[in-house]
Amino acid sequence: MAELFSAEWMNALRDEWNADPEVKDKLAAIGFNSVITCGFKGEDKPRGVFVVENGECVRAGDYDGTTPDWDMRADRKQWLKWCENGIGMTGLGAAFAMGKLKFLSGDFAAMIKDPRMAGPFVKSFGLMQKLDTE
Repeated sequence: MAELFSAEWMNALRDEWNADPEVKDKLAAIGFNSVITCGFKGEDKPRGVFVVENGECVRAGDYDGTTPDWDMRADRKQWLKWCENGIGMTGLGAAFAMGKLKFLSGDFAAMIKDPRMAGPFVKSFGLMQKLDTE
């Protein structure tokens, strides 16, 4: 069992991401490149980093100071709920609207309106369900 956002956990998520054509291939089709970070609300720095080049995660691990394009934050309890149950498009929109999911960088509204990005984004949350998280 890996600690949420630890290097081990982030690398397991990388493996799931790269193995899923609904995420990796769909994002490759639009030339998606991004530095994505995740962490907890109220903390100065994110916990984990996820670097995507042309849809493929090429590096993941502990946050290393890289400037994120997307920095997602939520309470630990909320992240663990999503790891256990996943989240759909409606739930994701509600989490954002209710402040359960915060973006310290990145434009959630623009991304969610683009189905080429929204679908893989929601699917990436589903990948967390496949990880053994503590």
